[in-house]
Amino acid sequence: MPGNAVNQFGIVVPPANAAVEPESRILLGDSADIHTSRFPVLPGRTLRERLETYNKVVGETLGGFGSLRRDASLIACSGSHYLLGPDDDRTLGERLSREMGHPVASATVATLDLLAALGDRHITLVSPYEPWLTDLSVGYWQAAGLTIERVIPVRAGETFSPYDVSTEQLVEQVEKAKPGNSGTFFVTGTGMFTLAAVARLTAGTDRTVLTSNICLTWWGLRHSSNQPAFPAGPLADLAARRGLS
Repeated sequence: MPGNAVNQFGIVVPPANAAVEPESRILLGDSADIHTSRFPVLPGRTLRERLETYNKVVGETLGGFGSLRRDASLIACSGSHYLLGPDDDRTLGERLSREMGHPVASATVATLDLLAALGDRHITLVSPYEPWLTDLSVGYWQAAGLTIERVIPVRAGETFSPYDVSTEQLVEQVEKAKPGNSGTFFVTGTGMFTLAAVARLTAGTDRTVLTSNICLTWWGLRHSSNQPAFPAGPLADLAARRGLS
């Protein structure tokens, strides 16, 4: 399919995030071309300071795509938007959409919209974050009207490091928590590789397992002018399981 016949998505990611591009490619198949821009490297800053800065420069970063045609732009960072809260997060996306001239959303707003489309208001939160950021994320979802039934922390060895969590670690720690075989699970964070784990966590169960990257790519497809059928893979599987359109 020629590149100019499919959706064009601009995706903004943190500097060291290695998961967004390959997972987006798998999720979107040939239904969209993706173009990425990275937030600035901020040496010597704490994680919170880096996240705060991302919120300040996100408009400038999106503007760095210049005249590149985009059907939607996706902000592939969750932690920075947990700092905002759901109302300010959505307001930011609406402002950026006006400025860019096309739909713009964060991974967190995309998650809220997908949960609303599924009619799910109760979730089990799976988080690879440091405790303070996990607590912040819980507050975000609760402020948005969701019920957090349980939080399952996930570590890379002995440390909280989303970029270093392996598929085996993710699956083992979720299953070790004995979460049951049904319900909706949300794995937060765009920088943790999750798609192989989703397949294993849903196999033979009635679980719905969402991730930040699944939610973000679904949002992009459903807010672009060309809305193709979901390509074979996690989005098509979710649609088949839950009747998602």
